[in-house]
Amino acid sequence: MELRNSTQVQKFRLQGLSDDSEPQPILFGLFLSMYLITMFGNLLIILAVSSDPHLHTPMYFFLSILSLSDIGFTSTTVPNMLLDIQTHSTAISYAGCLTQMSVFLIFGCMEDMLLTVMAYDRFVAICHPLHYTIIMNPRLCVCFAALSCLVSIFDSLLHNLIALRCTFTQNMVISNFFCDPSQVLNLACSHTLTYNVIMYIIAVIFGFLPISGILFSYYKIVSSILKLPSPDGKYKAFSTCGSHLSIVCLFYGTGFGVYLSSAVSHSPRYGSVASVMYTVVTPMLNPFIYSLRNRDIKNSLRKLYGRIL
Repeated sequence: MELRNSTQVQKFRLQGLSDDSEPQPILFGLFLSMYLITMFGNLLIILAVSSDPHLHTPMYFFLSILSLSDIGFTSTTVPNMLLDIQTHSTAISYAGCLTQMSVFLIFGCMEDMLLTVMAYDRFVAICHPLHYTIIMNPRLCVCFAALSCLVSIFDSLLHNLIALRCTFTQNMVISNFFCDPSQVLNLACSHTLTYNVIMYIIAVIFGFLPISGILFSYYKIVSSILKLPSPDGKYKAFSTCGSHLSIVCLFYGTGFGVYLSSAVSHSPRYGSVASVMYTVVTPMLNPFIYSLRNRDIKNSLRKLYGRIL
């Protein structure tokens, strides 16, 4: 099938989480609360890292960028959903849908890249502690952050180019509360060989390679920790990467769970509810995981609270 752009479609319809009008006020209050908690928690992490000189290290530098990415990630979907609930509208324009999909991909891929870079940072800190400051120098950290941003933009551009060459029909229904890239592209290009080949290549480059890097880093980390003679040393080494490992499991676990559950259940409504986990819940929990498990962050937050008072 030939890929071609279509200018006939004017808007899409988002199926949302529920068609029933009764739970809409409850959903509005719930997601508004979760969004405010996400914004507040991640902004606190950014303020704590930027205001405390003791936290001006590579690990916390990447953590602050991850918090900024979480803010953008959840802001791409939740405000539009809240507006739809208030206005009782499920329509989104063609340009608005592609824009939301693009921004969603940028912040989602950026979080993926940052988790990989943070895994490498923990690998250097535990496996090569004497050379840590030399390897993880400020120039390399900035390069990693810039590369994560550029790769994310490139990933978004690739998906946009595919979407612009796909054929969309009128009144297309997206079985989610936002323009999920996989659903948008599958609805239009699911029967094209070229599309399937390109999407497999993109999945390998931007999905499999980062996961492989994280797994390899933690394989080397665990191998080094098990060689430590003292139990206290092992516990301290595990605690330094425990928060990051928790976020990795939460991000990838919920992300894979969404697509696996959708494939098994074949229920669009169940898939949209499951996608709330990695689009809303995960960005909300990330700052709590780091603040509750990290003594430096808690001390910095106490100092920040004391300055405000």
